[in-house]
Amino acid sequence: MAELITIDDPDDPRLRDYTGLTDVELRRRREPAEGLFIAEGEKVIRRAKDAGYEMRSMLLSAKWVDVMRDVIDELPAPVYAVSPDLAERVTGYHVHRGALASMQRKPLPSAAELLAGARRVAVMEAVNDHTNIGAIFRSAAALGMDAVLLSPDCADPLYRRSVKVSMGAVFSVPYARLDTWPRGLEAVRVAGFKLLALTPADRAASIDAAAPHKLDRVALMLGAEGEGLSTQALRAADEWVRIPMAHGVDSLNVGAAAAVAFYAVTSGRPQP
Repeated sequence: MAELITIDDPDDPRLRDYTGLTDVELRRRREPAEGLFIAEGEKVIRRAKDAGYEMRSMLLSAKWVDVMRDVIDELPAPVYAVSPDLAERVTGYHVHRGALASMQRKPLPSAAELLAGARRVAVMEAVNDHTNIGAIFRSAAALGMDAVLLSPDCADPLYRRSVKVSMGAVFSVPYARLDTWPRGLEAVRVAGFKLLALTPADRAASIDAAAPHKLDRVALMLGAEGEGLSTQALRAADEWVRIPMAHGVDSLNVGAAAAVAFYAVTSGRPQP
């Protein structure tokens, strides 16, 4: 059973995992280095726990203690009960969901391990907006993508904002980082995947005409918001595909585009 500890000092060293959560650069450096990430809100905390992530501690406002009682009773990690004001002073923002958990990261699998058991893979290049990362993972989980591969410069899927936007879907879809880019894409091709680059370019084929759902193995490449896929990534692709647009709209937000493209890639597949 977890130990419930009331804390009234924002400088208490036991709260260190939760300090400065709004300092993006600090947290981006610190969390991977220390092997932790922050889950926010009851649903996300439960999904992280159910996905097998070990809990380091929880930070709860008083009214959330009863809501999370079953989790508290089940786990050995300490639970820190604090006032909403103290939680804001520690984290740097109003924790309106009232519940935070510091979770232990798991070692990432290799790209080869993921590819061995997958048929539908999303590949992201330089997607460094945490909101977009979270949205893409949520769509990947909902629409039956098997795995996600990240270029070395993609944002961290376990950053608090990404986890929150995905509603914990980052725990449902396995992911790995490619060590090199775009050279690492060759391993995807060798594993039997056809590399489809999603781009609004005129020379790209309509994704409907490309019929990716009929292919045995597909890796759908997505680029960063605004810039899209780099020239090097486009050259590495086997085929360029685009989402047909109407009313003079030239492109969609990468999160929205990913959802549309994932549906095209997985359409007709048996869903779990």
